[in-house]
Amino acid sequence: MTDPRSLAGRIADALASVDGLRPATSAAAEISWLPTDPAGGSVDLTAESVEVRLVALRLPLPPLLSAAEARVREVLDGTEWADARIRLVVTDIDGSAFAG
Repeated sequence: MTDPRSLAGRIADALASVDGLRPATSAAAEISWLPTDPAGGSVDLTAESVEVRLVALRLPLPPLLSAAEARVREVLDGTEWADARIRLVVTDIDGSAFAG
């Protein structure tokens, strides 16, 4: 069985490598002495779905979200969430996305 907390951290790490997106994290994730979710609160796993909250750093969104979904699928492959529905939620768009 895959540890959900560890898997959430691996998903967040994989998405951090997608140019133009970053995982949305809670303020508590920045406090190093407080034990927090390794994904910083950006990933929720349920039996049927994986939800990831993201911040867009550039536009357009469709190609970024396609790349993000592919990365999440790679991480989920071989786990009990391999067939889960993936929900990507863009919680914010960085102001720099509109500069270009």
